[in-house]
Amino acid sequence: MGSGGAQGPKVSLVGYANFVRNNPRSDKFPVYKFHHLEFWCADATNTFKRFQHGLGMTLVAKSDLSTGNSKYCTYVLQSNDLVFAFTAPYSRKCCAAAPSTSEPLPDYDQQQAFDFVCNHGLAVRAVGLQVGDAQQAYEVSVANGAQGVRPPTKLEDGSGGSAVVSEVLLYGDVVLRYISGKWEGPFLPGYATTPDEPRVSYGLHRLDHAVGNVPRLIEHLEHVMGFTGFHEFAEFVAEDVGTVDSGLNSMVLANNNEMVLLPMNEPTFGTKRKSQIQTYLEQNEGPGLQHLALKTHNIIATMREMHARSRIGGFEFQAAAGPEYYRKVAQKVGDVLTPEEWAAVEQLGILVDQDDQGVLMQVFTKPLGDR
Repeated sequence: MGSGGAQGPKVSLVGYANFVRNNPRSDKFPVYKFHHLEFWCADATNTFKRFQHGLGMTLVAKSDLSTGNSKYCTYVLQSNDLVFAFTAPYSRKCCAAAPSTSEPLPDYDQQQAFDFVCNHGLAVRAVGLQVGDAQQAYEVSVANGAQGVRPPTKLEDGSGGSAVVSEVLLYGDVVLRYISGKWEGPFLPGYATTPDEPRVSYGLHRLDHAVGNVPRLIEHLEHVMGFTGFHEFAEFVAEDVGTVDSGLNSMVLANNNEMVLLPMNEPTFGTKRKSQIQTYLEQNEGPGLQHLALKTHNIIATMREMHARSRIGGFEFQAAAGPEYYRKVAQKVGDVLTPEEWAAVEQLGILVDQDDQGVLMQVFTKPLGDR
């Protein structure tokens, strides 16, 4: 997890009921929001099209053979502030015979990409953050114990704009990617825009949080807090989240403005069933990014679009709760929803809860890939 540098703050797991939220505004460098997530896979073309169809996102940029890149292909989807990139390596032999004329990230390592896919399958490689200065973020992170992966690299768009990209290890083979600068285009300099692609949207607005699974929660959490300055935003033990039989503990990190939320989970043991987190760690062959929470301003409208495609190449959802659940939750939260909305959330299997922050409506997909 890196070596040397300053030690981060010490934390202890006390559970939801005993946790007191406090924002010390302790970031070690300016962090604004999520910029994008990059998935590494074996076939970017089919993968991006499945996500595009299932989530309702527009293809906005690319780098592939058609743009002069013979080393790898990347396709970038966008829905409002939600940006996903999908990258896969081309043939090593073909690349050696006909080197690229255009690679946005020239240090891309084909062998590393093949190894990543072999070990993890379809998985997130990079969590991109928009920061004030990607060089400063990298230098401060490394000085405070982070393991550097990509030193600050300048990307230019050919029109006078540029971005600086740097990376440090987050957990497992997942990197935290810092991005800063000013440039034209929806993604990063060097990627060709695709203005003629059809505009698609089911209403997804942005990434709310990105959850990682690790074997030792506090150790990993303190490490990331130590090099970013992020503070603890929330925490849960198995009893808090209804996973007593399958076991997990969870703690959430946030930046100063709390637009970047990075929960981490660890498995617990001695339960009736193996912890779902332990199963993930085994199938993923180590720590990794397990799930993403996507925010929409109208979950009923978004879910109607997604449900219509669930059985024809889209994403399937967990089984809906029964009528008794909706009867009890309606009594709990009162008249925050109209009768028509209550009927819709039950039909679509949307879960409803309420706390001091307001009303939360959410739904969970089934696993998206083989693992």
